[in-house]
Amino acid sequence: MKLVINVFIFFFVLILSAQNKATYTYSIKGKDTLKLDVYTPENIKKTDTLPVLLWMHGGGFAVGHRDYIDDENLVKYAAKEQNYIGISISYRLLRKGTKTGFGCDCSKDEKLETFKQAAIDYMDAAKYVVEHANELQIDTTKIIAGGSSAGAEGILNAVFMREYFIDNAEAYSDVKFAGAFSCAGAIVDASYMTPENAVPTVLYHGTKDQLVPYGNAPHHYCAPTKDGYIMLDGSKIIADKLEEFETSFYFNIVKEARHEISRIPYEELDIVFNFFERTVINDEIIQTKIIKTKK
Repeated sequence: MKLVINVFIFFFVLILSAQNKATYTYSIKGKDTLKLDVYTPENIKKTDTLPVLLWMHGGGFAVGHRDYIDDENLVKYAAKEQNYIGISISYRLLRKGTKTGFGCDCSKDEKLETFKQAAIDYMDAAKYVVEHANELQIDTTKIIAGGSSAGAEGILNAVFMREYFIDNAEAYSDVKFAGAFSCAGAIVDASYMTPENAVPTVLYHGTKDQLVPYGNAPHHYCAPTKDGYIMLDGSKIIADKLEEFETSFYFNIVKEARHEISRIPYEELDIVFNFFERTVINDEIIQTKIIKTKK
C-alpha cells in the first residue's frame, strides 16, 4: 500500500509542477497573518468563472501549513486536472505550543473555542474569496468546502453549524457552500444539520478512528472524568442525516482503520470530483456507501 501511495504522490508532483499560483492575505488577527494560495488552471479565459475547492489542512490545530506537500498537491490537482480554482488556506493554530495539546487534558471549553475560531477563520477565508470572486474568477455558487482531520472539523462546523459558532452570521450572508469534502472529520452536534444547510458531501472515515469518532463518541475517546471529554458526531452520523434529508453523499467507510484515513485519497480523486460534477454541477441526487476492510 505504501508503494502505491508513493507512486501516486510522485505522479502528482510530476504532472502538477507548472501551475499559476498567487498568494493573498485574507485576514490579520493579532500576530497571525492568514494567507491563502490560489491555483488557477493555465488555460483559463478572462471570461471564465470556475468552481472552487477551498481546502483547510489538518494537524490537530497545532501543526501543518497550507503548502504542505499533500495539501498543495490536492489543490494543484483540482486546478490542473479538474478545471477548478484550487485554494489552500492558513488558519490560526491555537493549540500550537500549549501544554495540554488537543487531547484529553485540553478542556471541553478550550476545545469548543478552538473549533469556533477555526470555523471563523474558515468563514473569513470564504468571505474573502466571495468578495474577490471577479478577480479570482470564481463561481460563488460552486464553492466546495474541504479539509482533513482538524481541517475537516473546521469546515464541517462552518458548513453545518454556522449559526452556533458565528456570532455575526449576517456578515457572511453572501457565503454559500455547494458541497463538502471531509477526510476523517466530525461536527460538534449533528442536530444543527437541516435540509436548508445540507449539501452534497464526500466523507472518508475509518471505523476505529482513535482521534475523531466515526459515529457519536467522545473526541479522542476521552473518559467522562477527563477535562477534554466532549461528544462529537462523526461521518456516520453526518451521512445518516444527509440520507434522511435526501441529500447527496459519498461515504467511504474503511472497517478497522484508524485515523490514517485522514490522508487525502489521491488514488480516488477522480471519483470525488465526479461526484461533485454530478451532484453540484448537474444537480443529481446520489447516495453511495462504499465499505472496505483495512488491508
